[in-house]
Amino acid sequence: MMDKFRFCEKWIFWIKSCLESVTVSILVNGIPTKEFTPKKGLRQGDPLTPFFFLKASKGLLGVSRNVVDKSLFESIEVGYKKVTVHMLQYAYDTLFFCAANIKSVHNLRVMLNCFELAFGLKVNFFEEWNWRGGG
Repeated sequence: MMDKFRFCEKWIFWIKSCLESVTVSILVNGIPTKEFTPKKGLRQGDPLTPFFFLKASKGLLGVSRNVVDKSLFESIEVGYKKVTVHMLQYAYDTLFFCAANIKSVHNLRVMLNCFELAFGLKVNFFEEWNWRGGG
């Protein structure tokens, strides 16, 4: 992923060295397993996680703006000043807002599927979401 953002080879080597130089063990029924080296992804609590999330979310913002500009996704207007909003991000959460029509929802799903393929991140679509009960 870092080469897609045009990081220099030295920087990529440093980051890979940080990620690949650690060993982990998992507790199974309270007993630690043999240590192993993770093969991909960041570990929970890794200090690099926020940095990489911001880089990936910048890519998602660019893609979503492009989709809105091409009228494939209909934003909503909020407040008395009618501010146009299509995406909000806070910490590790991303919320999309669109008109309640099939075209916008379908194109949002297509955009997120493309994002998954490009960045290797998994999107949680909440397909069985219970809006009244919260999950």
